[in-house]
Amino acid sequence: MCRHLAYLGPSEAMGSLLVEPAHSLFRQSWAPRRQRYGTVNADGFGVGWYAEGDPVPARYRRSGPIWGDQSFADLARVVRTTSLLAAVRDATVAGADGEAAAAPFAAGPWLFSHNGAVLGWPRSLAPLVPSLPVVELLSLESRSDSALVWALLLQRLREGDDESQALADTVVEVAEAAPGSRLNLLLTNGDSITATAWGDTLWYLTEPGRGTVVASEPYDENPHWREVPDRTLLSATREDVLLSPLKDPHDQPASAPPKELRT
Repeated sequence: MCRHLAYLGPSEAMGSLLVEPAHSLFRQSWAPRRQRYGTVNADGFGVGWYAEGDPVPARYRRSGPIWGDQSFADLARVVRTTSLLAAVRDATVAGADGEAAAAPFAAGPWLFSHNGAVLGWPRSLAPLVPSLPVVELLSLESRSDSALVWALLLQRLREGDDESQALADTVVEVAEAAPGSRLNLLLTNGDSITATAWGDTLWYLTEPGRGTVVASEPYDENPHWREVPDRTLLSATREDVLLSPLKDPHDQPASAPPKELRT
C-alpha cells in the first residue's frame, strides 16, 4: 500500500537518493514497477533524517502527493544526511488523519514505516490493544493500522528488546491476530536498518564505501540489487546485511528451517 526506503552511508543529498534516480521513490509515487497492491501512492509522504551529532531525527511529512510539494524539492536538493527513511503512501482508508498518518512515525532515535495493510482492521487487532499502556493508545499519531503496529513495536523497543527481535515478534503477533496481513515493516535508529518482507516486495543494495539501501523496489538498474525472500527479517549496517527466516504462525512446522544468510 506504499513504497518506502531507508539509507545508511556516506553523506548524501536527499535528492540523490529520493528524486534523481530513474526509478526513485519520487517516481514510484505514480509509477511503481513492482508494487503488488495499489498503483498510485498519492495519499501523503514523509522523510526522516539524522543530522550529525544529534541522535533524534527530523521529519518532513505532508498529506498530499510528493510531486506536488515544491518545498520538498528544495529541501531534498540541499539537505545532506548519512541516514534517512522515506515513504510515499497509498492509504488503506483514503484521507484518514492526513499528515499524521504519513510515515515515517518517530519516537526517540527511531523512524518507522509500514508497507502493507492489516486485514480486518481495526477489529482484528482488538485483542492486542490491552497489551499497550493507556497513555500509548491516547498518544497514537493517527487512527490507522500502521500507527497501532508502530505502538506495538515501540512498546517492545522501550522494554529493551533489540530492533531485530522487536520487529520479528511484532510481525508474528500481528500476523497471528490478522491472518493474510501484509507486514513489510522498516525501522532505523540512524546506525542500523531493520526490515521485514511479509507480503510485498523488499530489496537491498550494499556496496563497499557506498553504504546500504533497503527499499520496496530498486531505484535504478544497478546489478547489485538483491531481492529479500518473503517471510524474512533483514538486519543491516553500512557494510553488512543479514537475512533471517521468519516463522509464519499459520504454517505447518518445517522439518528443517533454512539457515541465516549473510551478504
